[in-house]
Amino acid sequence: MTRLPSYFLSHGGGPWPFMDNEFSRMFGELEQSLKTVAAELPEKPSAVLVISGHWEAVEFQVASAATPGMVYDYHGFPEHTYHVRYPAPGDPALAAEVQQRLRDVGLPCHLDSEQGFDHGAFSLLYPMYPEADVPVVQLSLLHSMDPAAHLAAGRALAPLREKNILIVGSGMSYHNLRLLGPGGAEPSRQFDKWLQQTLVESEPDTRRERLEHWSQAPSARIAHPREDHLLPLMVALGAAEQEPAGCIYRQHDLFGGITVSSYRFGNLPD
Repeated sequence: MTRLPSYFLSHGGGPWPFMDNEFSRMFGELEQSLKTVAAELPEKPSAVLVISGHWEAVEFQVASAATPGMVYDYHGFPEHTYHVRYPAPGDPALAAEVQQRLRDVGLPCHLDSEQGFDHGAFSLLYPMYPEADVPVVQLSLLHSMDPAAHLAAGRALAPLREKNILIVGSGMSYHNLRLLGPGGAEPSRQFDKWLQQTLVESEPDTRRERLEHWSQAPSARIAHPREDHLLPLMVALGAAEQEPAGCIYRQHDLFGGITVSSYRFGNLPD
């Protein structure tokens, strides 16, 4: 039986893959790591389910359009980045299955036929699948930001991995836009060290407990004043809760000193 791993991927800043300047070149290591994620899988997934840190709702929402549009949810970037397209198809059948799986475990979920791809999705999918030839479905976060609920959602969605569906939590392991650069270097290092210990070195039960109480970690609320970019991690881990984790990307000099990382949960198929 083939079972795809799940991933928590740091997605960088705004529409960086569609730019060619000093800002976008800062994400060169991240770009290579995203290409590696796609290359290390034995074949293209049948679809990608993305849980983006840029979409929240009171109850879970899943994008169900056959031809999703675009959401330009960033500010201050070059004009052309507000016209870029990532023309991957949606997958209404997968969206309906995601909805049912969440409902089956008591998590209300609704279909949203209007939601398009936000940059939490297309900024990492473009380096991974530049031909946009893999169907993509997005799942929202809960506005409550309850870690346990997002872990539970991941558990409910875990069987999708056996159907060649790639589950990707898209956020950032450090997300404090007011403290980038040298001022955020030490807090990001401290939180990243805790994240590595929690995800890679801890036993599954300990890992889950630490994540449910993530705000007690060193520099937690400096690294994430609001946890919208951390919660996609909970879904990705929940989908492979008892399986080993590995750090697949770690950079210490983003924005002049910030440490960020990405993780794979579960082993690569043979």
